[in-house]
Amino acid sequence: MSWGTELWDQFDNLEKHTQWGIDILEKYIKFVKERTEIELSYAKQLRNLSKKYQPKKNSKEEEEYKYTACKAFLSTLNELNDYAGQHEVISENMTSQITVDLVRYVQELKQERKSNFHDGRKAQQHIETCWKQLESSKRRFERDCKEADRAQQYFEKMDADINVTKADVEKARQQAQMRQQMAEDSKADYSLILQRFNQEQWEYYHTHIPNIFQKIQEMEERRIVRIGESMKTYAEVDRQVIPIIGKCLDGIVKAAESIDQKNDSQLVVEAYKSGFEPPGDIEFEDYTQPMKRTVSDNSLSSSKEGKPELKFGGKSRGKLWPFIKKNKLMTLLTSPHQPPPPPPASASPSAVPNGPQSPKQQKEPLSHRFNEFMTSKPKIHCFRSLKRGLSLKLGVTPEDFSNFPPEQRRKKLQQKVDDLNKEIQKETDQRDAITKMKDVYLKNPQMGDPASLDHKLAEVTQNIEKLRLEAHKFEAWLAEVEGRLPARSEQARRQSGLYDGQTHQTVTNCAQDRESPDGSYTEEQSQESEHKVLATDFDDEFDDEEPLPAIGTCKALYTFEGQNEGTISVVEGETLSVIEEDKGDGWTRIRRNEDEEGYVPTSYVEVYLDKNAKGAKTYI
Repeated sequence: MSWGTELWDQFDNLEKHTQWGIDILEKYIKFVKERTEIELSYAKQLRNLSKKYQPKKNSKEEEEYKYTACKAFLSTLNELNDYAGQHEVISENMTSQITVDLVRYVQELKQERKSNFHDGRKAQQHIETCWKQLESSKRRFERDCKEADRAQQYFEKMDADINVTKADVEKARQQAQMRQQMAEDSKADYSLILQRFNQEQWEYYHTHIPNIFQKIQEMEERRIVRIGESMKTYAEVDRQVIPIIGKCLDGIVKAAESIDQKNDSQLVVEAYKSGFEPPGDIEFEDYTQPMKRTVSDNSLSSSKEGKPELKFGGKSRGKLWPFIKKNKLMTLLTSPHQPPPPPPASASPSAVPNGPQSPKQQKEPLSHRFNEFMTSKPKIHCFRSLKRGLSLKLGVTPEDFSNFPPEQRRKKLQQKVDDLNKEIQKETDQRDAITKMKDVYLKNPQMGDPASLDHKLAEVTQNIEKLRLEAHKFEAWLAEVEGRLPARSEQARRQSGLYDGQTHQTVTNCAQDRESPDGSYTEEQSQESEHKVLATDFDDEFDDEEPLPAIGTCKALYTFEGQNEGTISVVEGETLSVIEEDKGDGWTRIRRNEDEEGYVPTSYVEVYLDKNAKGAKTYI
C-alpha cells in the first residue's frame, strides 16, 4: 500500500491530513504540559499541607509529639512530603522525556512536510506548464488546418470560375499551398509537444508524485510512531514512581502500626505524675469543746503555759489562728492559689477560667499587705513557704522549680542538669580547640601570636566554672528530690535565692515543705514532731477587728470540696452568708455559722445580695 499509487490524485487532501496530524501532536504536547503543571501544583499543595501540620520548633506542640500516635502522624507528614516529591519527579520526567523532545520533533516535522509539499507543487507546476504548451500547439495546429482548408476551397472556386484571370488563379493556388505547408508544420510541432507532454505526465504520475507521496507517507507514519512512543513514555514515567509511592504508603501503614496505646498511657503518667500520696482520713473535729484562747500582752517569748498550738495548713479554716481568723493576714495566707474550677454542668458567665490566680482583696493590695505582715509582730512559722506562695501567686517560677510537684520537679531538674552538661561539654571542646591552636602558635610563631588566645581561653575557662557551679547546684536539688540528700543544704538555699538572712529572727521553727496535688503549697506538721508557734503580743488591729458583715446570702448549686488554702467546702443545696462578692476573679467569699469562712467558685453558688447592705451592687 502506497500513497503514491493509491492517492496519486489526492494531493490537497494529503496536505490537509498531514497538517491535521501535526495539530494532533501539538495538542498532545499541550496535554502533557498541563499534566506537568498539575503535578507541580499538586506536589506544592501536598508540601504546604505537610508543612502546615508540622510541629513548630520550641513550642508546646513539639513536646506533644513524644506520644506514639503523634509520632505516627509526624511520620505520615514526612511520607506525604516524599509522596509530593514523587509527583515533582513525574513532572520533571514528563517535561524532559516527552515535552522537550516532541516540541523539537514538531519543528523538524513541519520543515520536512513543507519541503515535501514544495516539491509536489513544483512538479504540479511543471506538468501544468507542459499541458499549456500542448494546448497552445494544438490550437495552432487546428487553426492552421482550418486556414489551409479555406485556402484550398478558395483556390478551387477561383479555378472553376471562367471570369477569373489566370494570374488570380495562380495566386490562389500558391496561397493554398502555403497554408497547407503551415498546417503540416503545426501538425509536426503539435505531435512533438504531445509526445513530450505524455512523457512528462507519465513521469509525473509514476515517478515524481509517488516519490513525494511516499516521503509524506513515511513522515506521517513516523509521526504516528512517535506519538505512540510518547504515550508509552507517559505511562512509564508514572510507573517508575509507583514503587517509591508504594514505599511511602507502606511507611504510613508502618507508622500507624507503631502506635502503642499502652506506651502513650505511660507517657501521660510520666508527664503528669505528681509523686504525692493519696490523702488520708480526715480527723474528727469536736466543736463541743470550748475554744481556749490565751494571748500574751507582751511578745512571742512570753510564758508558754496555757497557750494554744497554732497549726498552719490544716483542713479546718475555723481553727486556723482562731483569734484572728478574719483579719487581713489570714486573708492573704488562705486565699486560693489558682483559678476556680468549672462547675460540673455548664459554667456560669461569672466563672472566669482565665482570670487572676487569686481573688482580689477588698481593702488593700497584696504588696501592701505583705509589707504590713512582715513589719508586724505576728510572724508565720516559715518565711520560705510564704515566698513560695507569693511566687506562685505572681506567676514567677523559682529557680529550683519548687512550685512543681515532686515528680515533675525531678524531671525539670534532670532536664536542666542535662542541658548544663551539654553546655559544659561544648565549652570544654572549645577550650581544647583553643589550647591546641595555642600550641600550634607556640611551635610556629609565624602562624599567629599565642598571647592573643589567652583572653579567649580565660573567658571559656571562666564560663566552664560557672556552668559547673550551676550544674552542681541543680544536682544538689535533684539529689534532694530523689531522696539522696535528707534536706536542702544551707549553701543550696543561698544559691536558690529563696533563703533570707532574716528567717532565723522571724521564724522559730520551719515546718517540713509539702506540695499539694493541685500545684499549691502548704506547710503541714508531721505526726511525729509538730512545730509550735506561739502567737503573743498582737497588734490591736488584729485583736479588735470585727467580722465582716454579711452583704447577702447564697445557695450552693453544686458540691465543692475546698482542698486549697483559703477555700471552704460546701454541699449542694446549702445556704450560706456572703461577706465578699466576686471581684472578677471567679471567687466569692462566704461564711458558715459565724466561725467558718472561705472562698468558693462563683459558678458553684447562686448569690442573693442585700440591696441595703453596704458595698452591695445591684444586678439586673
